[in-house]
Amino acid sequence: MKHLLNKGSIAILLGAGGVGKTTIAAALGIAAAQDGLDTAVITVDPAKRLRDALGLARLGSGPTRIGRRRLLAGGLDPALKLSALVLDVKGAWDALVERFAATPAARRRILENPFYQSLAADFAGSDAFAALQQLYDLHQSAAFDFMVVDTPPAAHAFEFLNAPARFKRLLDVPAARWLFAPGTSAGRLAARLASRAARFVVRELERFAGARVLSTIAEFFAAAAETVEAVVDRLRKTESLLRSRAVRFVLVTTAQEQRLRQARELIAEMARDGLQLSAVVINRFTDEWTWEDLCGDPGAGTSLLLDEIPVLRNRIARGGQRQRGVMALARYLGEYRDRTLDDIERVRRFAKELPSHIRIAIAPEIAPGVTDLHSIAEIANLIMREPGGAQTLERPTRMRAAARGQSR
Repeated sequence: MKHLLNKGSIAILLGAGGVGKTTIAAALGIAAAQDGLDTAVITVDPAKRLRDALGLARLGSGPTRIGRRRLLAGGLDPALKLSALVLDVKGAWDALVERFAATPAARRRILENPFYQSLAADFAGSDAFAALQQLYDLHQSAAFDFMVVDTPPAAHAFEFLNAPARFKRLLDVPAARWLFAPGTSAGRLAARLASRAARFVVRELERFAGARVLSTIAEFFAAAAETVEAVVDRLRKTESLLRSRAVRFVLVTTAQEQRLRQARELIAEMARDGLQLSAVVINRFTDEWTWEDLCGDPGAGTSLLLDEIPVLRNRIARGGQRQRGVMALARYLGEYRDRTLDDIERVRRFAKELPSHIRIAIAPEIAPGVTDLHSIAEIANLIMREPGGAQTLERPTRMRAAARGQSR
């Protein structure tokens, strides 16, 4: 994962909701700061748990630097340059209007327009669009050496990447400009609406932004004629940034079959769209003791912890220990071993399917969970370790063979 940590780069984290993107984003931010980069973690929907973990009373739309005292308490170098900020979706939209509207009166008409308010608040992908605009501003200003973007939790993470193109399709429509040209009278508007093309435009606008009174759409395009041109130009630049060498995409998933299936779909969509994935993080994979064991020296001659479980069960059975609690514990350990081996095999197959340029990192479940800055730093160390990815997944082959022999 260290190849991601280059000055001037942006790591954009993708993945379905609930896989731990925000935690991995914070960990990657710590890793970058430890590498000497002035780093910002940009998140869209931080849980209170993350704010507490970073030691911040609140997160705002402006960067908040993690203080020296908090870094020391987390066992980190107090000189690290690490900031965090949370996206203000409506604020990002309004800032665009403030910047590009020609006059205060035009600004006011746009901000108060119901169609604009629906566009900024309700349109699918509006939070992703706003996140990208803030990212673009920060990148242009070179305010930070390295940025990590925690994308919005969504049913489909590709929505984040598609946001600029979708808004460009919505706003950069010559037919809409013609239909709602400034100065169009009610009579001329009615005549234009009689055409099939005009009806298609209106249906598309309403499909994207929800049904609204036609007059509010007309008023928006009339008030925002010049502003829309500037916003569309900004969308083109944002799309170019997403496809530039400065941006590295990192996919976060877990070992569950459904999550890996979603990850495969996302990787395929990115490939079809010409976007290159740089790395995959398998999050909450096994427990930390098992993972440390798997990452150990395979030539040391010691057996793996998971290998000890069948031996323990056999000893309990031979010793005639029929106490209910002891037998229940032995059964639980056996089932845990089987589930863990299944997870390892599932992730091993997934890793072998990946193109050779995609790196893989693994973050195990740590005890007692991600509760503070110290635990996030622990995750950072785990995902940055070398080796610790796909190669380590090959080690349990002997255990799987042994398990099959025992079942026979």
